[in-house]
Amino acid sequence: MNDDALATRISTLPNPLKNELLDYMEFLIHKHSPKEAKIHPKAGCMKGTFIMGDDFNAPLDCFKEYMP
Repeated sequence: MNDDALATRISTLPNPLKNELLDYMEFLIHKHSPKEAKIHPKAGCMKGTFIMGDDFNAPLDCFKEYMP
């Protein structure tokens, strides 16, 4: 089917069916469009972003009653 024949057949449809056809065409275009490659972060890419305190592993005061 060529483009002219397709346009002729579409022009004969009632407006609600034209709207439905348009929605379906947009769905098909989105479905078959090339997907973007996902970028995966490399190990260590966040190095230097966070600073941990010297007492990071020290027990917390609020848990002293639970510790032996």
